[in-house]
Amino acid sequence: MDFNQVKEILDLVNKSELTEFDLQMDNVNLRMSKNTSSQQISNQTVLTDSDTRFNEPVRKENLQTSSPVFEEISNSAPIAETVADGALVHSPIVGVIYTSPSPDQPAFKKVGDKVTVGETLCIVEAMKLMNEIKSEVDGTITEILIEDEQVVEFNQPLFRIA
Repeated sequence: MDFNQVKEILDLVNKSELTEFDLQMDNVNLRMSKNTSSQQISNQTVLTDSDTRFNEPVRKENLQTSSPVFEEISNSAPIAETVADGALVHSPIVGVIYTSPSPDQPAFKKVGDKVTVGETLCIVEAMKLMNEIKSEVDGTITEILIEDEQVVEFNQPLFRIA
C-alpha cells in the first residue's frame, strides 16, 4: 500500500458518515477515526528512514513529495465572500471549531462585536494543530453560523460580518 492509496482511503472515509475505519491486510494495519466532541489522545507512531512496516523503507524523497499538501493547508487563509448582508468568513480547512481560547474563557467574538482585519474569530483544530481563523474584513459580527466544538468542512461558512 503506497501513500496515494492511503490518501484515497482517507478521502473516502472523510466523505462518508463513518466515524471509525479499520483496515488490516498483509502487514499493513490502518486505523482512522474522525474527531468527535469527546476527543481522545492516542499514541502516535513516528516513521523513520528504516521503518519497513509497509514492505519497503520510508524514503525521505517520499516524505518530501507529501509536504506541499500540508504546507498548502497550513498556509491557507479563511475565505471571505461578500454577499448582500455582509461578508461571509469560511473555514479554510476541515476540523473542530473552538470559539474560545480555552473552555474556561469567554468566546473570541459574539454577535454584535466589532472586528478589524487580523482579529482572531475562532480556532480550528486539524490533525492536533490549532489554526487561528482571523477576520479579513472590518465590521460587526451579525451572525455566528457554527457552535463550539462542532466539526466543520472546508469552505463552510462560519461568520457573517457586516
